[in-house]
Amino acid sequence: MNQNLDRLHPYPFEKLAKLKAGISVPEHLEPISLGIGEPKHPSPEFVKQGIADNLDKLANYPTTKGTDELRQAIADWATRRFKLSAGSLDPAANVVPVNGTREAIFALVQAVIDTRKPAKVVSPNPFYQIYEGAAFLAGADPVYLACDASNGFIPDFDAVPERVWEDCQLLFLCSPGNPSGAVIPRETLARVIELADRHDFLIASDECYSELYPDESNPPEGLLQTCAALGRDDFKRCIVFHSLSKRSNLPGLRSGFVAGDADVLKGYLKYRTYHGCAMPIHNQLASIAAWNDEDHVRENRAAYRAKFEAVVPILREVMNVDFPDAGFYLWPETPLDDETFARELSAQQNVHVLPGRYLSRTVDGHNPGENRVRMALVAPLEECVEAARRIVEFVKANG
Repeated sequence: MNQNLDRLHPYPFEKLAKLKAGISVPEHLEPISLGIGEPKHPSPEFVKQGIADNLDKLANYPTTKGTDELRQAIADWATRRFKLSAGSLDPAANVVPVNGTREAIFALVQAVIDTRKPAKVVSPNPFYQIYEGAAFLAGADPVYLACDASNGFIPDFDAVPERVWEDCQLLFLCSPGNPSGAVIPRETLARVIELADRHDFLIASDECYSELYPDESNPPEGLLQTCAALGRDDFKRCIVFHSLSKRSNLPGLRSGFVAGDADVLKGYLKYRTYHGCAMPIHNQLASIAAWNDEDHVRENRAAYRAKFEAVVPILREVMNVDFPDAGFYLWPETPLDDETFARELSAQQNVHVLPGRYLSRTVDGHNPGENRVRMALVAPLEECVEAARRIVEFVKANG
C-alpha cells in the first residue's frame, strides 16, 4: 500500500460521528442539520430536463477534454463574470471541464508536485481537507497559514518565512473562504502573484463559493480577474477552480472546471487522461445550459440572503457572529469549547453543527478553528430560523 495513506487524517464528519456516538437526541424535536455544506435549494428544472433529453448520449464515450461547446460556454461565462480580456481565455488551452472540484483539486496536486526537490503545499487554516490529503498522497508536506479574526480570516502572507516560499510548489487559496466566507481583495491577490513570480510556485484558487454573495453590484474578485487587471492575460502560475454545485444547486451533477495557465493545464490534462476522469456527455450538455443562465443564480443568492438576514440577528442575542463576505456559512464564536458545543447542541436541541477544530490543524499550539463552529445555512428558511432559536435557547440554558 502507498505509505502516504498513513499520513491522512480522518475526515471532519468521521470525527463528528465519533464525537456524537452514544448521545440521545430529543425525539420531540425534528433534526436540523447545519453541519454539511450540501446545497438544499431545488436544482434548476431546465438542467434536469437537459439531462433527460440527452440520455441517448449514454451510448457515447466522453473525452477527458470535454466538448468544444462546453469549454466555449465556460470560457464565455468566466470572461463575462471576471471581466477578462476578450479572447484571453482560450477554450482549447485555458479550460478543462472536471467532475466537480474535489477530484479536480486532488488531481492537480498529483500532476504538478515534483518530489525530486523539496515540496511544500501551502494552505489556509482552516481548510478544505482535500488540500491536505492531496499533498500527502503526492509526497509533499503541507504548511498551514492561520486564518484568524485579527487578519480578517485571510492568511498573513507577508508573515510567511522566506524558507517556506523557497520550497513552496503550490499555494492554495480559498476565496470566498470555507468556513469564514472571507473574500481576498485584489491588492492581496496581486501580492500573492508577486510572490509566486519571485519564488516560482503555482497558485491554485478554490472559488467554488464565488457566486453566493450578498450585494448584486459587488461580486467577489477572482484570481483570473486580478490577472486581467495586471495585464497578465497568459494567467501564468495561476489556476482557478469553479463548480456548479453551489452556484446552481447541482452537487450531484459533479460538474465544474479548472482554468488558467495553459502550460500547467496541458500536463494536467495528460494526467487526467490516464486517471480516467471524463464528464458524461449528457452532463456536459446540461452544464452548458447552467453556465449560460444567470436568472436561477440570482434567485439562489436571494434565498441565501433572506436566511442570513433572518438568522444572524437572532444568533447575535447570545453569540459573536458576523455576516460573511460571501458563501453560505456562518463561523461564530462559541461560549463553550467547540466540541462540547456541537455535542451538547445535538443532544439537547437536535441541531447539528461542525466543530471548528475539525476543519483546522494545530500549529505551534494554536488551532484557529477552536471555539468556533461552522453553520451551513442550507436548510429551508423556516428550518434555519428554528435552528437559530433553538441555539439561543441552548446557549441561555448552558451559559
